[in-house]
Amino acid sequence: MQQKSAPQRLLWAQFDALQMGSGWDEEDIKKPQIMLEDVFGDSHPGSTHLAGLMEQAKYGVFEKGGYPAQYHTTDICDGCAQGHDGMNYILASREAICDMVEVHGSVYPWDGMILSSSCDKSIPAHLKAAARLDIPTIFIPGGSMRPGPNMTTSLVAGDISLRQKRKEAITEQEVRDYKMTGCPSCGACAFLGTASTMQCVAEALGMALPGTAVIPATMRDILSYARLAGRKIMELVEKGITPSKILTKEAFENAIIVHSAIGGSTNATLHLPAIARELGIELTPELFDEINHKVPHIGNIFPSGTQMTESFWFAGGIPMVQKYLKDMLHLDVMTVTGKTLGENLEDLEKDNFFERNLGYLSNYGLTRDEVIFPVEKATEKGSIAILRGNLAPEGSVVKYSACEKDMRIHKGTAKVYNREEDAYQAVVDGKIEPGDVIVVRYEGPRGSGMPEMLMTTEAIVCDTKLNGKVSLVTDGRFSGATRGAAIGHVSPEAASGGPLAFIETGDIISYNIPERTLDVVGINGKELSKEEVDAVLKERSKNGIVPRPPRKGLFKRYTESARSAMEGAGY
Repeated sequence: MQQKSAPQRLLWAQFDALQMGSGWDEEDIKKPQIMLEDVFGDSHPGSTHLAGLMEQAKYGVFEKGGYPAQYHTTDICDGCAQGHDGMNYILASREAICDMVEVHGSVYPWDGMILSSSCDKSIPAHLKAAARLDIPTIFIPGGSMRPGPNMTTSLVAGDISLRQKRKEAITEQEVRDYKMTGCPSCGACAFLGTASTMQCVAEALGMALPGTAVIPATMRDILSYARLAGRKIMELVEKGITPSKILTKEAFENAIIVHSAIGGSTNATLHLPAIARELGIELTPELFDEINHKVPHIGNIFPSGTQMTESFWFAGGIPMVQKYLKDMLHLDVMTVTGKTLGENLEDLEKDNFFERNLGYLSNYGLTRDEVIFPVEKATEKGSIAILRGNLAPEGSVVKYSACEKDMRIHKGTAKVYNREEDAYQAVVDGKIEPGDVIVVRYEGPRGSGMPEMLMTTEAIVCDTKLNGKVSLVTDGRFSGATRGAAIGHVSPEAASGGPLAFIETGDIISYNIPERTLDVVGINGKELSKEEVDAVLKERSKNGIVPRPPRKGLFKRYTESARSAMEGAGY
């Protein structure tokens, strides 16, 4: 097998000397060389175990005659950033991680690359980097955390945190018990948040081995798949199969179909276009909406459904969804197995993959049909919608599969806040009434880095007076765990002079998810014609937007150059 770096080694003798000084020997430096890049670190449960997975991948590379070298660029967790300005760096970290992988992958002429991560921004960062570098690559998902007590997830934090802030609403023992049980193992959180969604998307794109998304992170299976990835990357190197041969327009359509079917996070509407852009492929909001009109929603996974992610894997995971939807998918797309999607599904069938793990479901008293609905049992189509109107001329995103049916059409009075922290405090202090539409603005990519609003949405659903009766509209984004009537990614954002910047508390906002509309329909409590509303907003715009505070470093670079949320919010 030809070594890609052979010509560079003849240019400068120190190349080989430096590697040998790092522990390689004379035979190693002649072998095909594979970069193993992960986000291992002590930052959160989704990253702390990845070095172990990569150790297995190393063995696989060694077995097939290659030589692996490990690199790390640690990611960070949204959960540790809730409620403070640290959240403003979370989406920007996607670009930083991607850039570092590009640096690691470009300075040295690698023959191939294995990437591993578990969570929200590191997975799309890795997929963006794979597309950018376009060398043979396999992605290893970091798997799922174990469920908490009584089949709960770390999202119990929403109720705990709200009651902590309300006098005498919680005991110290309740808080301590949650801290000790909320995250019972390594892996991504046990619900279909953005972390688990992006693991599923990576597999649906063909960049991860079949059946590897959301494996329980404590089971032997995940180690076996990591070892297999090490072997398989050597096959991709030999065959010259690079991400550009896998990440085609048809592969992205497949991923959107799967995302729609399982009720994935709205953040995929940011990440998929950003990944596709690296390959010169445009994914429009209309494509997401068109697909969501057609695809049956068959994943009964929290928060859109009731089951945990490990149960989803036991039920057959992404391959089972693809099997059910094979008539809608492009089965001839190439994948990291070196085979097509259709061939992969046939191989899984022969290997008894679809039946092997059903016994684990029975441990929980579940059957497959309770976790992944057969198509004929699906009760609705899709899971997300793109809404437009005079409040969101370029579009906005809502995950209606996690929204109560009687809140999918609503008209209410706006309560307007320029920071999420103020909106959250209004909920805590009882200043929000049933029927209100909370507006949080200047939280888009250029406004403040596009933080997620999980702290506020969880406060709403954990308040019995407000749950199912209040909507939230923002140019920020949401956690994949968000429940309720939550409309995000409003574009143009307030910081770019979008209409959201010019509405005021007391105005009337109306949205209709079935009709895909989001509009301001009244001013100061009085309903007006569209022309009258537009005239008022135009007059208000003469005062300009609220100035953004000075920034520096990465945060400055990101907020000054980020694209619209409808274009993926990347550079």
